[in-house]
Amino acid sequence: MDNLELAKMANEIRKGIVTAVHSAKAGHPGGSLSAADIFTYLYFEEMNIDPENPDKPERDRFVLSKGHTAPGLYSTLAHRGFFPVEDLTTLRKLGSYLQGHPCMQHIPGVDMSTGSLGQGISAAAGMALGGKLDNRDYRVYTLLGDGEIEEGQVWEAAMFAGFHKLDNLVVVVDNNGLQIDGPIDQVCSPYPIDKKFEAFNFHVINIDAHDFDAIRGAFKEAKETKGMPTAIIAHSLKGKGVSFMEGNVAWHGTAPNDEQYAVAMADLEKVGEALCQK
Repeated sequence: MDNLELAKMANEIRKGIVTAVHSAKAGHPGGSLSAADIFTYLYFEEMNIDPENPDKPERDRFVLSKGHTAPGLYSTLAHRGFFPVEDLTTLRKLGSYLQGHPCMQHIPGVDMSTGSLGQGISAAAGMALGGKLDNRDYRVYTLLGDGEIEEGQVWEAAMFAGFHKLDNLVVVVDNNGLQIDGPIDQVCSPYPIDKKFEAFNFHVINIDAHDFDAIRGAFKEAKETKGMPTAIIAHSLKGKGVSFMEGNVAWHGTAPNDEQYAVAMADLEKVGEALCQK
């Protein structure tokens, strides 16, 4: 897909996020929206995956370490064809397979159940080592929140990945600057994020998380990097695409009411119309 096609798909994924969280009356829209462009590039351009055969052994793996942003992953999987887009409105409903955190037993395309922050990167590192030991060619991608990397387990996993030279592992940090309690640099600052990963023997790339040229270049560079894992620090805007959510920590884990939902969808419709005129 070219950049315009990717941007249009990312906008549709954002609509799915807002729709799912509104329907559930609960969930995490802010960080799902900030990561939507990364999700889009991974699933529509980067990863070797097949919705018709989601468990194929040679597929690339993805672990959503910041599991509470499941609406972003679900919307992406639905638009990629793993399950019906209409099912997004069942988010968090009793009996639905789309619960508040991803579950690998019930959701096609989910490679690891996640939710407890800090644990996803450990699972991803284990998958990457497994691929090395089995002489497999698959690659492993994991998405972390910048608040999440305050967890100590993240750095244990980073030490492990760097030590084992897991060049089939790509760690993406959604650096939107906000976590549930406020700005990350006021809660428990993880900065400088890039230097920390470098200290654990990672190749580090800083990018604009909403620039598809930058995203494309970063994943290409990661694939060409040998002998060490890659960390992509994706500088993003929390709530991207929805006017009243952008840069507002209140929307970390709050669902829009009916009036707010209408405004949000109107915002995204305008984005879509602008993209169609390009």
